[in-house]
Amino acid sequence: MSDAKKTRSKVPEGESRFLKTTQKQADEKGYVGYNTTWTPFQKEVEYKTPKRP
Repeated sequence: MSDAKKTRSKVPEGESRFLKTTQKQADEKGYVGYNTTWTPFQKEVEYKTPKRP
């Protein structure tokens, strides 16, 4: 086996309707992580007290 440092190929960004995944830089041990960004899919509406009869 050689002592050459292993490299991880660059993975393209993954996109779906509510999710986006990007690859992080490798750390000193060679671990490659991923960032996951969620976009909200529900709208938040301010609560209003109902009218009294």
